[in-house]
Amino acid sequence: MACFEGRKLVVATHNAGKLREIDDLIAPFGLEAVSAGALGLPEPEETGTTFEENALIKAEAAMRATGLPALADDSGLCVDALDGDPGVYTANWAETADGTRDFGIAMQKVEDLLQEKRKLAPDERRGRFVSVFCLALPEGSERYFRGEVEGTLVWPPRGSRGFGYDPVFMPDGHERTFGEMSAEEKHGWKPGQGTALSHRARAFRKFAQACLGVA
Repeated sequence: MACFEGRKLVVATHNAGKLREIDDLIAPFGLEAVSAGALGLPEPEETGTTFEENALIKAEAAMRATGLPALADDSGLCVDALDGDPGVYTANWAETADGTRDFGIAMQKVEDLLQEKRKLAPDERRGRFVSVFCLALPEGSERYFRGEVEGTLVWPPRGSRGFGYDPVFMPDGHERTFGEMSAEEKHGWKPGQGTALSHRARAFRKFAQACLGVA
């Protein structure tokens, strides 16, 4: 491997939906991957103001706790008409009074703000999903891999697949939202099998090319 020795890797996430996608992406490569949640590691406070900073916080925390290479993803939805919000605060917009997350509330908040700004036409409702993977290594170095996918915010939400804001995001070149796509369509990239569609798949493809010997 170009980035680290051995086959063991910690996936530094407690997010079940994100973990499913990363597990799907990792599966073809034969890595011994275990999540921070499965190891019972605490969730570090994400105090960064960029995706890179938050990804590093999570990856470093898992790496230091286990002594193993750790891969973390920080991702979010950036809406042009909202000056890039919710951005790194994408998950925070879903927080409820009892400490849980409700992405129905988060999607409604985005829509309410777009309506307030009278952003009704598709070309006024542009945005992108961003994913940044950080690989933190025990010797103290880190690598970053960024993926983005452009699209349009639709309303009302469509589809019940995926997670987060997927039901309101329609990627360019498609007539269905991420919430209407199967896991294989959205993020099922494998070497030699087409173009990665989702932001997370695009970031992972860069990681695989740099660290897993993928051409």
